[in-house]
Amino acid sequence: MVRPAHFGFNLETADSNAFQQSPAAGRPADWQALALGEFEALAGLLRSAGVEVIVGQDTPAPVKPDAVFPNNWVSFHHDGTVVLYPMLAANRRAERRLELIGEAVQVGAFHVTRTVDLAYRESEGKYLEGTGSLVLDRPGRIAYACLSPRTDLDVLGEFAQQLDYELVTFDAHGANGQAVYHTNVLMALGARFAVVCGEAISDERHRRGLFSKLESAGRQIIGISVAQMHGFAGNLLALSGVAGPLIALSAAAWRILTEDQRRVLEQHGEILAAAIPTIERIGGGGVRCMLCEIHLPKRQ
Repeated sequence: MVRPAHFGFNLETADSNAFQQSPAAGRPADWQALALGEFEALAGLLRSAGVEVIVGQDTPAPVKPDAVFPNNWVSFHHDGTVVLYPMLAANRRAERRLELIGEAVQVGAFHVTRTVDLAYRESEGKYLEGTGSLVLDRPGRIAYACLSPRTDLDVLGEFAQQLDYELVTFDAHGANGQAVYHTNVLMALGARFAVVCGEAISDERHRRGLFSKLESAGRQIIGISVAQMHGFAGNLLALSGVAGPLIALSAAAWRILTEDQRRVLEQHGEILAAAIPTIERIGGGGVRCMLCEIHLPKRQ
C-alpha cells in the first residue's frame, strides 16, 4: 500500500474513468485528510485480521493524486518476476518508483529474479495498467482483461508472452455506454469464486466464454448488476489471514450487495469491509485498487 501525500481529483484520468466524481465542494487539503484517514483505517483493518501490510510513502513532489492506487504500475509474481506497466495519464507515471519496490523487497525479505519493464509502450500510446487492467488467475495462469483506452491488446500480448499466461479478453461497458476503464471493477477472483458483472459484456459469445472459463476452473459465479459494479461491488481482493481466507472490499460495495450475494460471498472467506467514500468518489477506485499483493518468494 502507498500512503498518499496529495490525494485529489485527477483531471487527466477523468475522461476514461466514469467512476470518478468531481468534488462539488471542499479544499484539496480536506480531501487529503479524509483519504489519509480512510487509508490508515484500511491498513489497520487488514493488520488486525493477520495480513502482513507493507506501507510505502508517497513523495510530496511531484504531486501524484492517484498514488494510493499502486496496483496499476507494478505487479509481483511467484517466480520472482516484477512487472512495470505503461500508464495512460502522464501525471500517474511518476508513481512508478523503484525505491518503493526496493523497500518492499527489503522489509518483506523477498527475492526478485527479473524485472519485465513494459513502460516503454507509453511512447507508442499503448497502455496496460497492472492488476487494474488484468485480473489474474495465478494458479491457472489465465489473465482476464476488458479492452479499454487503458488496456491495449498489443501490450496484453507482450505480458502474456513474457509471463506465460493465457489471455481471455472482452469488451465491457458501464451505465453510460463508456468502456469500463479497468477489469478489476468488473470482476474479481477468489480460489473458488468469481464476482462478475456479466451485464456489462454486450457480446454474448464473449460473456458465455468468460463464464465457461470460470466455471471450468471450479469457481462459483456471483453475478452483479451494472449498478452494483458502479458501486464497486466487483472491486474486491481475496487474501489470506491468520485464521483463513479473507475478502477485502469497501463498505459501500458490501452495502450494495443483496443478502443472497452476501451469503454466498461469506462462504468463501471472512469479510473485511472498509469505509473509503472519499477515495472511491474522488479517486474512482476501490479497496482492491489500493492493494498491490506481493507473491514474490521469500529469501532463503
